[in-house]
Amino acid sequence: MDAVKSQLNPTIISLAFVFLLLGYGTKVGLVPVHNWLPDAHAEGPTPISAVLSGLLLNVALYAVLRCKILTDGALHSQFAGELMIGFGPFSVVAASFFLFRQKDVKRMFAYSSIEHMGLMTFAFGMGGPIANFAGLLHMTLHSLVKSAIFFSVGHATQKAGTQLMEDIRGLIKVSPTVGWGLMLGSLAILGMPPFGVFASEFLILTTAMRDLPWATPLLLLALGISFAAIFSRVQPMVFGVTSVKPLAHPPALVPVFVHLGLGLMLGFYIPPYLNGWYLQAARLIGGQ
Repeated sequence: MDAVKSQLNPTIISLAFVFLLLGYGTKVGLVPVHNWLPDAHAEGPTPISAVLSGLLLNVALYAVLRCKILTDGALHSQFAGELMIGFGPFSVVAASFFLFRQKDVKRMFAYSSIEHMGLMTFAFGMGGPIANFAGLLHMTLHSLVKSAIFFSVGHATQKAGTQLMEDIRGLIKVSPTVGWGLMLGSLAILGMPPFGVFASEFLILTTAMRDLPWATPLLLLALGISFAAIFSRVQPMVFGVTSVKPLAHPPALVPVFVHLGLGLMLGFYIPPYLNGWYLQAARLIGGQ
């Protein structure tokens, strides 16, 4: 890639990146090419939802990053990063407002995925060692936490017989493991300390304060709206009053709490080998 990128035609590369960003951005779930994602989450089984948020979206964003590296080398400008900076905050803000309109729990968390993928896109668009490091860390944490959430949601909807949030109540009484899995997962994905999502979002926001001050209020507003939307829905689902009898045999949710435990650990400590990999990858991605 390094050997050929300087030989590529800048005009063709510019056009190619626009189409590649729209194509892969559809898989990433960037607004306005995001419409398939909430429907896929709502209609698909729980394991598919976990794979979509935990794997597929990251693979698509990885493809965008590979194209960005090539485009940056061919153009010697921030054209690719500026496009990503445009799509990123727009996706974060739009998804945060869509969250309030959702009645289906899986659709709600699908829009949460759109929000977080927009935040990662914005981080990689800014570029630089700190923003790239934060984007990679956020990518890892989102995969861990969101897969845990969807498995908890799957058990909850199976017990309730519906995906409508207003009909799911008292999970902490019906099945404490499901209830705590959903509540802790929601707090983690909302960026509450000491979970690792707080650390990655903090790095992204502080970098934006330094490099792109205009974006910081938009991101803070969107994150605040998302917190209110998700927490106000999850709290009655977990702690609300219900007449449903407790499960005689609570579901096995070991993977959920393993994922949440890893998300918590990364808020305190990043293993040296993982930290080294992030640093090396951040340098390869480059940017400003």
